Amino acid sequence: MSTGSKTSIYAAMAANVAIGIAKFIGASISGSSAMLSEGIHSVVDSVNEVLLLYGLKQSEAIADEQYPLGRSQELYFWSLIVAVLIFSLGGGLSVLQGIHSLQQPEAASNPLVSYGVLGAAALFEGAALTVSIREFKKAQTNPDLGLWKAIGQSKDPGAFIVIVEDSAALVGLAIAFAGVWLSEFTSNPVYDAIASISIGILLTVVATALVAKTKGLLVGESASPETRESIKAIVRADVAVSASEAPITLHLGPRDVLLALNIEFNDELSSDEIEAAVRRIEKKIKATHTEVKRIFIEAASMV
Repeated sequence: MSTGSKTSIYAAMAANVAIGIAKFIGASISGSSAMLSEGIHSVVDSVNEVLLLYGLKQSEAIADEQYPLGRSQELYFWSLIVAVLIFSLGGGLSVLQGIHSLQQPEAASNPLVSYGVLGAAALFEGAALTVSIREFKKAQTNPDLGLWKAIGQSKDPGAFIVIVEDSAALVGLAIAFAGVWLSEFTSNPVYDAIASISIGILLTVVATALVAKTKGLLVGESASPETRESIKAIVRADVAVSASEAPITLHLGPRDVLLALNIEFNDELSSDEIEAAVRRIEKKIKATHTEVKRIFIEAASMV
């Protein structure tokens, strides 16, 4: 399990629980629809963190006869469930709440309470996002890669989902603030309802992107092009190898890669020499790429 991922998730969970309670209290006092939508948002995020922690724990299960390759992919399954929850509960309920407020508009009261809660929430969310980004960058092998490009290439949903959630939360807070302020400034509660709908749309867009990302991981993505090229170079550099096909890689988990190789060895080698070459290649690959846990090598003709 990634310690960095757990740290990010725990930080986000602590922030969301505290913020969620404050938002619901603020919504009950002020009657703000956008504030209520933000409270729903925080509850969904808190549930999501629990599911991610559960997925991380399950993915650590030791391989057995029933699951010979382990259960690393279970993290990807629960990450997909998280994305669906953001879509259905976060996005759906916020939009429904906004539509209800449009149909039955009620002027919010005590806007200072809303401003105070939203300001505090922004501080907590910003702190949680800072922790998440810091832990994510620590785990990156290429520090020159931009944050969002690194997230796009990441195989660790426990890390990137929290960053996306916290970023969406900050945008949602800005929308809620705008809705409360416009409703107060114009004395028209419709802006508060529109803010609630906008938060729902934001969460729907975020959820759709996460579904697409986690679907690819669950179906089975290969290792990065750089990793595949490195493995190919290691294989072809061995003196016993005459030719090899492109390596077949599969991410079973963020740091659990399965590798299959089809290698043609020099004709004059004995079976013992081929066996020694296989062990040598495996040792070199695992030393260079610690995420490669299982290697299957087939000695075959390339013709």
